[in-house]
Amino acid sequence: MRVNFLDKILPLEKVASWRNDLRKQGLKLVVTNGCFDILHLGHVTYLEKARQMGDLLLVGVNGDTAVGALKGPGRPVNTQQDRASVLAALASVGAVAIFEEPSATHFLLAAQPDVYVKGGDYTLETLNKEERRAVESAGGKIVLIPFVPGKSTTNLLKTIMGL
Repeated sequence: MRVNFLDKILPLEKVASWRNDLRKQGLKLVVTNGCFDILHLGHVTYLEKARQMGDLLLVGVNGDTAVGALKGPGRPVNTQQDRASVLAALASVGAVAIFEEPSATHFLLAAQPDVYVKGGDYTLETLNKEERRAVESAGGKIVLIPFVPGKSTTNLLKTIMGL
């Protein structure tokens, strides 16, 4: 079956019903989220590892305003629609949803992940407590995946700026 990658981008208001359909099919949903401003090896390695923890991977993408608030002036480099589209084109990604808030709490309440994956810059103690409650209240577990050493958007931007 052939799928247009743009069809993998879900409006946030459809995530809960999409999730319910997966649950009826008995599928284990893995969820992660982030800015994913400039996709690099660290991202795709992380996403592939996350995908291997269940049947389908849903990626939440911070909207443009949230990325600016989280990362500072000049960010994002790519628009939210571009970032979501590039992620949706990856084989490891089952679906993508854009959310506007800096926190993923509302997105997670809709997604109700079986597994919530975050990168190695987090610990259970530093993870947003509301996000953690949203996952745990739905019966999900939280898994932390280490970063690929030396791979980050910030480092990539520094290299580009030095050219």
